Amino acid sequence: MNTQMADKVSNAGGFIAALDQSGGSTPKALRGYGISDDAYSTEEEMFDLMHAMRARIIKAPAFTGDKVLGAILFEMTMDRDIDGTPTAEYLWNEKQVVPFLKIDKGLMDEENGVQLLKPMAGLDALLARAAAKGIFGTKERSVINAANAEGIKAIVDQQFEVADQVLAAGLMPILEPEITITISDKVEAEAMLKAEILKHLDAMPEDKQVMLKLSLPSTDNVYADLIAHPRVMRVVALSGGYGRDEANDILTRQNGMIASFSRGLAEGISAQQSDEEFNATIATAIDSIYTASIT
Repeated sequence: MNTQMADKVSNAGGFIAALDQSGGSTPKALRGYGISDDAYSTEEEMFDLMHAMRARIIKAPAFTGDKVLGAILFEMTMDRDIDGTPTAEYLWNEKQVVPFLKIDKGLMDEENGVQLLKPMAGLDALLARAAAKGIFGTKERSVINAANAEGIKAIVDQQFEVADQVLAAGLMPILEPEITITISDKVEAEAMLKAEILKHLDAMPEDKQVMLKLSLPSTDNVYADLIAHPRVMRVVALSGGYGRDEANDILTRQNGMIASFSRGLAEGISAQQSDEEFNATIATAIDSIYTASIT
């Protein structure tokens, strides 16, 4: 594991940009960027347009390691270049931004109030390829839709099982058991999730760490025990459907938690903007998310 990257992620102020929309969420992300569905006819054209959007964000003058600690990439983004340089390499060498990779392959159907990760065939090969490309860590997302003790235990067990595989490949896992922000029993789900995660953290070897990506909580600082845990490198927050201002407002109240926003970062940018307008919009987003992340 790259010690410079580890030191930055552990200790520096800033946030992690989530640039990892996958096949299912890409059309929506492109529409938000001002590119309609009829602008492309194949999946490859769609991902080329998405890569152009991501490259434009990454190349923006404000997108540097001063405020952006890391960026989570989709596999096809890792496999593409920015100005002739592989994306992960460009992020670290040109921007001092630590590259992560989304490794999950989507969600299973709901059972016991949760959606587990689909099986990830070929994960070891993907992890080896990611390490060779300079990726520092990974992220896998599963979803909690109810405060169901059996379901939440299953989600956390699976997340840590994958984390062991990632750690064995020499990469830093970000576990993402997302709680849907609209559920009526979210407070109870947060308490159950924290308890299950703590069990696993307490059982981890002393020389290992993981990262956690959690929904912005309904109870302020409910995750303080996780943030302070010696087996945790960093706890980051997903915006989960909140607009940027509301997400920043909630995040500001969570001491030690930093952002890993996708929608919040891209809010207000469009393909139709001049570079000057685009770069100014991104700079405003980065400044506001950074400010909320250093509380």
